Amino acid sequence: MILSMTGYASASAELPGISLAVELRSVNHRYLDVTLKLPEELRMLEPALRERLVAAQKRGKLECRVTLARILGAGSTITINPERVAQLANAAAGVARTIPDTPPLTTADILRWPGVLVDATVSQEALVEQVDALVQRALGELTEARAREGAKLRAVLEARCADIESQVARIAPRIPALHAAYVEKLGARLREAGADPSDERLKQELALFATKIDVAEEVARLSTHVAEMRRVLAQGGSVGKRLDFLAQELHREANTLGSKSVDAEVSQVSLELKVLIEQMREQVQNLE
Repeated sequence: MILSMTGYASASAELPGISLAVELRSVNHRYLDVTLKLPEELRMLEPALRERLVAAQKRGKLECRVTLARILGAGSTITINPERVAQLANAAAGVARTIPDTPPLTTADILRWPGVLVDATVSQEALVEQVDALVQRALGELTEARAREGAKLRAVLEARCADIESQVARIAPRIPALHAAYVEKLGARLREAGADPSDERLKQELALFATKIDVAEEVARLSTHVAEMRRVLAQGGSVGKRLDFLAQELHREANTLGSKSVDAEVSQVSLELKVLIEQMREQVQNLE
């Protein structure tokens, strides 16, 4: 299975007097970058959640947002956290000493502050268990979404591999004839200039130049790299970096093919290859 780095998932649940929601968003990134946004009541879960998220994804910018909302119903038992209120009072007094004209905290300000209201009907352990379950469920949905997009990207990359093979097939059978024809053309020009192509020194120069314009090696490497790309795609897993490297190698061979070309069709194939490989590299950037 191949996974895209892009995906979205969410999960929610309600406990007595509390509504919980988890959102996961993942986008492309060169490395793994995990961001957690938690309410104050759940701040102690950050290390464990971060560890779980890091274990679930290898690359990408992953954001996890957990929201907690209080639901005041007939069956809810809401109490005040006196320690939290005392901390707020001390902080407000310190601000007032520094800035005497600061308006005092209102009751509404205090009640809105995270951690002041406590739902006595839900234990901290139950809250932690529910958050953990929601994150696990959202991770499962995120993986499924990334797998669906990964399958589509794999199909696109396999199609580009087939297109590259088709372009290579246009010129591969003609390479020996092109090579011989160009050497003969150079010999004819030498004869026109009054030189003797059969001269040992000129024969060596012609042989050396013929080697420099020979594109058989580049064509063979293109085929080899495409075969390796197909193998990596079939193998699955975290293939993004390996495929990116292979795409760079393909681009290098296509460039060399164009620079050594002495034939219009070979030059055209080089341009077509560069377009296909660039399209491939754009898609590879999305894979884990």
